[in-house]
Amino acid sequence: MTAVELAKPISVVPAAADDVPAKKRSERIDLAIAVGLTAVVVGMLAWNITGFPSASDDEGTYLAQAWAVQHGRGLAHYTYWYDHPPLAWIQLAGLSWIPALLAPGLTAVAAGRIAMLPVQAVGLLLIYVVGRRVGLPRWAASLGLITYGLSPLYLTMGRQIYLDSFAVVWMLGALALALSPRKHLWHFAAAGAAAAVAVLSKETIAVVLPAVILALWQNSARSSTRPWALGAFASGLVLVGCFYPLYAVLRGELFPGPGHVSLIGAWQFQLGSRSGSGSVFSAGSGAHSLLQSWLYYDAVILIAGAVASFAGLALRQVRPVALAGAILVLVALRPGGYLPAMYVVQVLPFFAIAIAGVIAYVVAALPPVNVWWRWAVLGTAVALSVAAIAPHWYVGDRRALTTNDNAPYAQAAGYIEDRLPGRDGATVVVDDVLWLDCVDAGYPPDRVIWFYKLDLDSAVTARLPDGWRDVDFIVSTPAMRQDPNSLPTVRTLLTNSTVIASFGPQDGRIEIRRVDKERP
Repeated sequence: MTAVELAKPISVVPAAADDVPAKKRSERIDLAIAVGLTAVVVGMLAWNITGFPSASDDEGTYLAQAWAVQHGRGLAHYTYWYDHPPLAWIQLAGLSWIPALLAPGLTAVAAGRIAMLPVQAVGLLLIYVVGRRVGLPRWAASLGLITYGLSPLYLTMGRQIYLDSFAVVWMLGALALALSPRKHLWHFAAAGAAAAVAVLSKETIAVVLPAVILALWQNSARSSTRPWALGAFASGLVLVGCFYPLYAVLRGELFPGPGHVSLIGAWQFQLGSRSGSGSVFSAGSGAHSLLQSWLYYDAVILIAGAVASFAGLALRQVRPVALAGAILVLVALRPGGYLPAMYVVQVLPFFAIAIAGVIAYVVAALPPVNVWWRWAVLGTAVALSVAAIAPHWYVGDRRALTTNDNAPYAQAAGYIEDRLPGRDGATVVVDDVLWLDCVDAGYPPDRVIWFYKLDLDSAVTARLPDGWRDVDFIVSTPAMRQDPNSLPTVRTLLTNSTVIASFGPQDGRIEIRRVDKERP
């Protein structure tokens, strides 16, 4: 494939009868490569997935919400206030049978991470599919999958239970459908539906919709199929996407009002009232610290991916994927916005494909002396890149495969299940990582309280007429202790309680404390 060919629009000609066996052989080769590489990466994800990285409160929150859906308690274990669309944790609830079947004795977060492995496997396969459908040769599509799958940043973030993982898989699926070589109308309608499911899994992925529309535009004929393709896409997008506001309308929760949550009220908070993270260029800001943590895990894919995304805008076939990466970069760089820790999960797959696409273009642009010379140059470049990147990736990947950061949580969960008394009605305050472990241990869900809710949720406060004295145990974690002044009830509980068990090192210590109700 020459550089000129890579820059041309996708052109698919129906195969002649004699070409059908060759086409099937080609598809089988692609399938074997994609499945083989995916199996390797998923194996690395699964290895030590319960130990690294450290469990986060967001993971516990999504698991608890999935539990609520699974057990018919609504869309969340507390009042659902439209902070995120619920479709991702509904999908997570549907996958909960996997860890229950394979490893029933795990802690809640560990089990939830195993349930995410099929999601990650589909995402890896789609990276290869999208790479091939934008015109990359097999080696380049494989490079995109490997770049993504072996990045220490992916092996860290990809193990965690994030809504973004569901969203990005559905958006990759929308891209694959929009780039379908068969160009059936139902492919374009399905692309719109998949894009809507992506947005209903994590709303921030909506910024990538222009990339899908561009892919559809490039993959449809101007005069004949393009208007129908765009109409089909819009129909799928709107028909699926409207269910979320329709749910709010039917519950009388579309607009803000007294005594109830609302969809528009949540949007107003997210877009206007929520504190920003500052600028990534301002030292000391939350956004700057977050960027530094991402770069610590893998600067290679972030820097190369950002460069490749903007460079790829000049290459017609790679342009839709490059546009997605470029948009996500610009959103992250905006000053004053809120940048969440899991945002990079959306960025990485588009970066990986853009890197592979730009490299494929450079290789195709080499002077056509002879094929062996070209492959010699490519081999040399690969060897030099591996020599430069492999040591850093080895350290990061080795940490992901060997470090056990979650031993204190597992020990605390074991203590709660085996030795903590009061399952007949004791009230326990925990962080969201251990909320579901307490429920699984037999404590009534309405007596297991997420510590934030003690001071921020009036419905929870109403359950405790005597205030902090109605609490029997508090499980103290680093997240609970980091800002005691903002949560006065939690601070009072920590002050008026005694440690009965402690797990982990000083900086990550988890304490199980009995509340001393007789203290003044």
